[in-house]
Amino acid sequence: MSWVKELARADIVALQGYEHAAWEPELTRLHANELPWRAPGDDSRAGLNRYPEPQPRALIERLADLYGVAPQRVLASRGSDEAIDLLVRAFCRAECDAVVVCPPTFGMYTVAARIQGAQVLSVPLKVDDGFALDESAVLKAATASHVKIVFLCSPNNPTGNLLDARAVLRIAQGLAGRALVVVDEAYVEFSDHESLAGHVPRHSNLVVLRTLSKAHGLAGARLGALIADPEIVKLLRKVIAPYAITQLTIEAVLRLLDRSGRAAFEERIAMIRAERSRVSRALAALPTVSRVWPSAANFVLAEFRDAVTALARARDARLLVRDARGYAELGSALRITIGASAQNNRLLQALSS
Repeated sequence: MSWVKELARADIVALQGYEHAAWEPELTRLHANELPWRAPGDDSRAGLNRYPEPQPRALIERLADLYGVAPQRVLASRGSDEAIDLLVRAFCRAECDAVVVCPPTFGMYTVAARIQGAQVLSVPLKVDDGFALDESAVLKAATASHVKIVFLCSPNNPTGNLLDARAVLRIAQGLAGRALVVVDEAYVEFSDHESLAGHVPRHSNLVVLRTLSKAHGLAGARLGALIADPEIVKLLRKVIAPYAITQLTIEAVLRLLDRSGRAAFEERIAMIRAERSRVSRALAALPTVSRVWPSAANFVLAEFRDAVTALARARDARLLVRDARGYAELGSALRITIGASAQNNRLLQALSS
C-alpha cells in the first residue's frame, strides 16, 4: 500500500466516489436530468441549464500553466478554504488525529480541524524573531503518530512575513511518509520569492495552496488550486463535490487568465508593492503607531498605542480595517489591506488626525 493510502482515512481510501454524469459535450445530453432550455437572460457560453464539467480540463491546464506544474498535480477548488477542508476531511479521523498550526496564522486551519473533530496542536511563531517559524518545535510536535497535517502560511496571515523556505522543506523532508506539510501561498505573488510548488515533485508530502482571490483580483469567483502529488489529488477528487466549480467561474477565469490578463495583474501587483512600502513608512511615522511589521503580502500589520481609537477613526472615514487583537500575540495590532492610492491616503489622514 502507498504511503498516501496509509496516511489517509481508511474509509476515504475505500470510498467509491460519486459517479457524475459523463462529460461528452459533443453528444446530446439526456442523461443528467437537466432542463433542455436555457433560463431567460442566460448568455453563458455553455448554458447554465447544464452541469459544468467536473474539474474542467481546460481550467486545470490553465492553472497548471500559471503555476508551472503538471496538470495531474492540480485540483481546482472553491478558493483555498475548500482545499483546506478537503485535506482535513480526507486525512483526519474525528477524535483520533491532529493537525499542527503556527499561530498567529489564518484561522481556517483550526476551524476546518474542529469541524472534523480533529485535535489542533499549536506551535507559535517566534514573535521576537519577526514571527519566524520554530522549525524544531514543529518537527517535535508533528512526529506524534496521530498528527496528519502541518499547516504553514507563507506569507503569513495576519503578520505578512515569509517563512524560511529552507526550514519548510526540511520539515517536509523530516515528515516524509508520516504527515502532509501544507503551505498556504495565498499572498506569494506580492513577495519577491518564488512559490514552493516547484518542490512538490521532490517532496511527495508537500502540498501547496494557491488562489486567484488575492493578486488576480478574483475573490468573487471563488477559485483556488491545490498542488500536490497526483495520488493526493486523486484521493481528494473522491471527496470534493462533483460540480464544485460553477460554469460562470470556469468561463470567466479562462477568459481573464489569458496572456493579456496576466500582464495586467503583474502591473497591479507592482502598484500594490509600491503602495505597501509607502503606507508602511507613513504609518511608522505616526506617533499613534508603535510598530509596523515588515510585510510580503498585500496588507501590513501595525501595532497602535490605542487600537480602539484607530479603529474608530478609520470607520469615521468610511473605511474598514481588520482588528487583529483577538490573537494572543497581537494585543494592539490592526491589519490594514493595501488599497488604491486615494483610499490609502484617506486612511493615513484619518489616523493622523
